[in-house]
Amino acid sequence: MIVSLAEIVIVSLLVDWGFRKLSVPGLIGMLLLGVLFGPYVLNWLDPTLINVSSDLRLIALIVILLRAGFELSRDTLNRVGMRVVLLSVVPATIEAAAITVLGPPLLGLTYLESAILGAVLGAVSPAVVVPLMINFIDRRMGAEKGIPTMVLAASSIDDVYVIVIYSVLVGMLTGNEASLGWAIAGIPISIVTGIAVGLAVGLVLMKLFQRFNPRATKRVLVVIGLAVLLVEIEHLLGGWVPFAALLAVMAVGFIILEKDEHMAHGISAKLGKIWVFAEILLFVMVGAQVNVSVALQAGLEGALLIALGLVARSLGTWLCLLKSDLNRGERLFVVISYIPKATVQAAIGGGALIAMRAAGMATEPGEVILAVAVLSILLTAPLGAWAIAVTGEWWLERAPASVHAERDAAVESEALES
Repeated sequence: MIVSLAEIVIVSLLVDWGFRKLSVPGLIGMLLLGVLFGPYVLNWLDPTLINVSSDLRLIALIVILLRAGFELSRDTLNRVGMRVVLLSVVPATIEAAAITVLGPPLLGLTYLESAILGAVLGAVSPAVVVPLMINFIDRRMGAEKGIPTMVLAASSIDDVYVIVIYSVLVGMLTGNEASLGWAIAGIPISIVTGIAVGLAVGLVLMKLFQRFNPRATKRVLVVIGLAVLLVEIEHLLGGWVPFAALLAVMAVGFIILEKDEHMAHGISAKLGKIWVFAEILLFVMVGAQVNVSVALQAGLEGALLIALGLVARSLGTWLCLLKSDLNRGERLFVVISYIPKATVQAAIGGGALIAMRAAGMATEPGEVILAVAVLSILLTAPLGAWAIAVTGEWWLERAPASVHAERDAAVESEALES
């Protein structure tokens, strides 16, 4: 496995360099590299590495969500708070509704099966969106209006909302009699409990760090370790208490930033270095999950459904931005930022198929759902990432350097400490 991992790192760095030379985000090259090297095309990756890919992707996602948390300032969230709520729910709901209506005539699914597909496709990919938004935050692009922070926060809550709806619909399809009301109530409960637990953990960590003053590297290791445990707690509590672990992970960084900016920026700087390696793992492993032959089974009808769903989603995103202080270009940037699909679709795209098989039902609809989910990754992740990077450069204004003076000083201090 270690040899395969070394090969991935070396080739990914070369691909990243080449794509950046072409003014294309390097993550697109890593995604495509994962598809090419994965088990469904050339099959060059060690099977052992594939077997642990879900854990590797989780660790990488935790790293980038921690970085996101350390960039979420209260002042910015206060400015964009209501927009975050709207963007977390409205675009995904409108897209899922459109797919529910269009699924039967285009793919021959029932309305319930189409609703499940709509829930699968309704999630924006934090793996693609969050790194790009952090890059804009680091360069102060759109910082004065809090645009990257707004997209970053909304995309994370969007996933919680969509996954809960998806779970309810799959339960209805397979005859699970779980309370629909309780499942729907679980959406705000999971968000509140996730944020509350994350804030509590962050406060305790900050107090311990202030008392014992460990080096920044050790602080980062502790934070990552606790974040992994939070995700495990979500699994242990599954079915008992709704809990959004990934929101808790972000809340840890948020509260440390709120209480001690110097410490937060130092930890964020270290996480940025770890992200160089974690980014490779995340995007190559996500790409390796893409079964091209399955995606092709969705055909032109599947591609048309994805495109029409994105049109509906874009209209919903635009509606959320009405009466905001964003200009036309900035609004279009937010609309485009809601295009990429990858991590959630890779994670739950095959869930309906597995549930149908376990329930002894016909599996053809589940195979269609999986095929369209995989096709959505191929069509939207590379294109969306490229479009976000390009339009961000066009339409986001750079804030004055003084906005991030504290962070720059903290990063320099931590570099000297290392």
